[in-house]
Amino acid sequence: CLNFLKLCKVKHYNYCLIYNVQRDFIIQTGDPMGTGRGGESIFCQLYGDQARFFEAEKVPRIRHKKKGTVSMVNNGSDQHGSQFLITTGENLDYLDGVHTVFGEVTEGMDVLKTINETFVDKDFIPYQDIRINHTVILDDPFDDPPGLCVPDRSPEPTKEQLDSGRIGADEEIDDMKGRPADEIEEVQAEKEAKTRAILLEM
Repeated sequence: CLNFLKLCKVKHYNYCLIYNVQRDFIIQTGDPMGTGRGGESIFCQLYGDQARFFEAEKVPRIRHKKKGTVSMVNNGSDQHGSQFLITTGENLDYLDGVHTVFGEVTEGMDVLKTINETFVDKDFIPYQDIRINHTVILDDPFDDPPGLCVPDRSPEPTKEQLDSGRIGADEEIDDMKGRPADEIEEVQAEKEAKTRAILLEM
């Protein structure tokens, strides 16, 4: 929990992509590289690369019982960095003892539901960027470790941070733009016919 709060405090998570959305299971983020292969703990910033990860909790105190459970992601070596997941399914007990629960979503379950239903590719990466824009700490019970550098304000994103090669988070998707009215009507009629066909098949 201390690791997560201090990473939020130094704005480590700002502009992080949500790069893994598995419907009714989990959403995953926390890697500034946006690949799921990066990230580092707050201790790395304080003590160097040897502290990039820290040991995972072996015995789970809180379990993955309900939607909105927040856990630090195991890097495969029973260690944690900065990546975390939020559950969008229930009774995911096979995650217990692997990923360490440290919190839960208390507000914004509608946002979680929207992310859960986003369109993704075969690797569960959303076609349109979904990002953490900003983090705000309402209550921090832990003292700041010596040497922690806290920015006065959120830094501006770099071009590299925002260039995911996907549809931008604020980019509108309008495949009808520039088409003549009769063509738009034809496309909409085809979509409605397909929808009816799908409903009949179900």
